[in-house]
Amino acid sequence: MRTVDELRAQVAAWRRQGLRIALVPTMGALHEGHLSLVELALGAADRVVVSIFVNPTQFGPEEDFATYPRSEAQDRAKLAALGAHLVFAPGEEEMFAPDFSTEVFVAGVSEGLCGASRPHFFAGVATIVAKLLNQCQPDIAVFGEKDYQQLLVIRRMVRDLDMPVDILAAPIVRDSDGLALSSRNAYLSAAERQIAPLLHRAIADMAQDVAEGRPMSEALEAARRRLEGAGFEVDYLEIRGAADLVPFEGEQPDRPARVFAAAWLGRTRLIDNVPVPTTGTESEGAA
Repeated sequence: MRTVDELRAQVAAWRRQGLRIALVPTMGALHEGHLSLVELALGAADRVVVSIFVNPTQFGPEEDFATYPRSEAQDRAKLAALGAHLVFAPGEEEMFAPDFSTEVFVAGVSEGLCGASRPHFFAGVATIVAKLLNQCQPDIAVFGEKDYQQLLVIRRMVRDLDMPVDILAAPIVRDSDGLALSSRNAYLSAAERQIAPLLHRAIADMAQDVAEGRPMSEALEAARRRLEGAGFEVDYLEIRGAADLVPFEGEQPDRPARVFAAAWLGRTRLIDNVPVPTTGTESEGAA
């Protein structure tokens, strides 16, 4: 479907049947990580809508909007094989009127991390997700923990604006060598692809070091040196509270924590995060 009117008509028909509806927002170029979100949605609802829309408002002027991977035909085939019930793939003119002038900004959790290096990003994300939730009016919506800060921004927006939707978090899906799956991994050269999994190994080791009592500043510096030595240009590398992304003041976390990283490898910006283990379990601030 291409129009909001078509989407709403189908959702209304499902509602009359008493069916529970899930939404999985995507920008297409679907990989196993996206499909895991759809699988989670299929287990939690009677009908699953997957949106495909490359949102221009979350890209900066020097970013890769024009070259972002697009593969709608292949995406539709993957979703059909999985059993998704509806693909909503609107054009830009359907989503944004020529005089569109509204923006949703979520303070606090959108600040720092990706919000510092991509200041336009979370307002673009929050605005488009608010529109999709209003258009589809699902019972649940599913987002992945790879974009953990985005997940918390959306949860805060939904809470603050009293949106009647449950936000479900799906675990990060990784390749066999630990690299978090991402549509932008397609930008990596063969040599860079061999190096890329070090990002996950470095932050996982860092999280374990902190859990075992190493001062956070020492663990951060060691991980940064390791990444830079391998050819990464580190954008950020931080440990923050898992529930609210507030930084820690001391050298040890005093509440559930996660390590967050973004780094450039050639022209590819990679992001990842891992929980800092706690006694007997791992933190689950967004679960």
